[in-house]
Parts: sequence; C-alpha cells; structure tokens
Amino acid sequence: MKRFGPGLLVTAAFIGPGTVTTASVAGARFGFALLWSLLFSVAATIVLQEMAARLGLITRQDLAEALRTTFKRPYMRAAVAVLVVSAIAFGNAAFETGNIIGAALGLAVLTDLPMVLWSLVVAGLAFALLATGVYRIVERVLVALVAVMGLVFLVTVVSIKPDIPALLHGLLWPSVPAGSLLTIIALIGTTVVPYNLFLHSSVAHEKWRGVPAEQALRESRADTFLSISLGGLITLAVVTTAATAFFAGGVEMTSAATMAQQLEPLLGAGAKYFFAAGFLCAGITSAITAPLAAAYATAGILGWPRDLRDRRFQAVWAAIIVTGLVFAVLGTRPVAAIVFAQAANGLLLPIVAVFLLAVMNRADILGEHRNRLTGNILGTVVILTVTGLAAAQLSRIAGIVG
Repeated sequence: MKRFGPGLLVTAAFIGPGTVTTASVAGARFGFALLWSLLFSVAATIVLQEMAARLGLITRQDLAEALRTTFKRPYMRAAVAVLVVSAIAFGNAAFETGNIIGAALGLAVLTDLPMVLWSLVVAGLAFALLATGVYRIVERVLVALVAVMGLVFLVTVVSIKPDIPALLHGLLWPSVPAGSLLTIIALIGTTVVPYNLFLHSSVAHEKWRGVPAEQALRESRADTFLSISLGGLITLAVVTTAATAFFAGGVEMTSAATMAQQLEPLLGAGAKYFFAAGFLCAGITSAITAPLAAAYATAGILGWPRDLRDRRFQAVWAAIIVTGLVFAVLGTRPVAAIVFAQAANGLLLPIVAVFLLAVMNRADILGEHRNRLTGNILGTVVILTVTGLAAAQLSRIAGIVG
C-alpha cells in the first residue's frame, strides 16, 4: 500500500454522492443495460489519468503549468487561464455542495440531529484535514475511507446475489434503451472527471519524488490501473444493488434518499446503515479532493507554488469548502447541485482532454515519453465518444433528433 496514493486520490474524487446517485438511477431505471458505459468510463479514465500522471512524473509540472507554456500568445494563455479557473474552481464549488450534503445525509440517517449541523461537521473535517498541509496524512485518510466504502457496497452485492448472466450481458453488449442517453452521459461524466487530470499530474511527482523515472512510471501505471479499477468495481456494485432492488422488482426509486428504505426487504434492518456508511464515505472523500484539485489547478495556471502550506493555495481550497458549505446550509437541493456539476463536466471534458493530448505530444518537455500513436488514438476515441454523446443529447433537447 505504500506505493499507492495518487490513483486512490482520483478514485476518492470520482466516487462521490454524484456517482452513488447516478449509478443508483442507472440501475433502478435500466437494470444492467448501461453497464457497458461504466466499462467505457473506467477505461477512458485509466487512459487519460495515465497521461496526466506521466506528465507530472517526467516534466515535474502539472497540467495547468504545462498549458501555460504550451500556448505562447498572451490572449490564448489568458483564455486558457480563464477556462481553467472558472470551470474548475467554480465547478468544484458546485461539486462541494453536493459532497457536503451527501456526507451529511449519510450521518443524518444514523441520527436525529439536523442536516445543518452535520454539514458543518463534514465541512470542518475536510478543512481540518487539508489544513494540516501534510499530503501523507490526507492520503492515508482517503485510503481508509475508500476501503470502507468499497467494503460496504461489495458486501451489499454479495448479499443480494445478482443475476450474473444479465450483468455480463449489460457489461459487454452496448445498448441505448429509450430515454437512457442522458443517464449514459451522466454516468460517464461522473467517472471521467476533468479536475482529476489536474490533481493527478500535480500529486504524481510528489509521491515518487527522487525515484528513477522508469521505476516511477511502472509504479504509477500500476497504481492508476488498480485504483481506478477499484473505483469502477464500487460503482458497479452500486448499479447492481439498485438494479436488483428496484428494476428487477418493478419498484420505482423516487430519489436517492429513499434507496436505503427500498433496500430493507433485501438486507433487513441493517440496510440503512450500509447505505448511510457508503454515502458518508463518498461525500467525505470527495469533499476533500474537490477543493484540493481546484487549488492545484488554480495554482498551476496562475504560476503559484503548488504547496499545501502556501497561503494562496490554502485560500483556494478554503474558498471551495466555504462556498459549498454556504449553499448546503442554505438548503440547496443535493440532486440539483450534483446534476449541475455533472453537466459542466460533460461540456468541459472534451476541451480539457484536447488540451491534455496537445501537451502530451510535446517532445520538448516529454522527450521519448511523449504520446505514441496508440495513446493518441485512444485519447481521440474518448474525446469523440463523449463529444458525440453530448451532441446527440443536445440535439434531442433542441428537437432536432427524435
């Protein structure tokens, strides 16, 4: 486990209340039919995050720093800076609202104390962890939380004994049931998270500081593959739980908050505790990583030190937490906040991925470690697929298709 870290940060970041909610909706409405999109999401995340980690290890720069030197003209550099700061920072503030509310919902299930109080506790915990300024402490906390979350959902899957043939069919045979396109986009958008590219490139070279490049690359790739696969397995468990509990029984899931109640016939009185623990861990892990990622991205694009103890760095993640807390306390609906953030991700992802590909083909900073043909093809497939799905949904909304 000492060799793990950055990959688990990425997993902790995308396994949040948004993923739990989206995966629950996918399973409840469409059963196992959309599992192929989850498989695509995990593969796409591994491809893009490997590039981001390689960039950090070889250049000792994060994606934001590399973008600042890639575009030479002042107006292009300014445009990229505005895009990164506004989309990543403000988008993460929206995520943080859902993260705090989601973790608070998990705690509220277990006690009669008000949501506002638990929101304050969750925000205070995230603030305290980041205020330590020590990456290893944050890392170890996240590893523990992700492990607990994985155990909760995987135990649930074992308990419900899903239809394995139907699960494998949905995983390996792509289909787009009527009305499922938006859910497919949301499932991809909640896994392939743009700010994780900035986070991973920033943290990778900190983890393997002083380690020979080839060894660091091998260990980083193993970390990325195993950690993100773990995240995909957890999401698969959530979809499976919802599909078995709701879709198979023809039961309607009116909201994510009712999931614990609906699972009681399958798991008994302990169902709400399983779900509460998972939702709590999902919210806390993302409540920590979203502000951290925003701070790394903002510092990199503006040329600030990427130091957890730097006052400007701390001001960014503190602003994200405070903003999320304010909206949580004001009673912002968690589903609305999560959907807004996912929609922003869907629009931002192709742009950030194109920027990443442009940087990864720079021989002047990456040398022999720049992207080869295979990497460029895989990255292009991801971009075209996500862009095509988003365009199809926008066409439907506009009444052009269907």
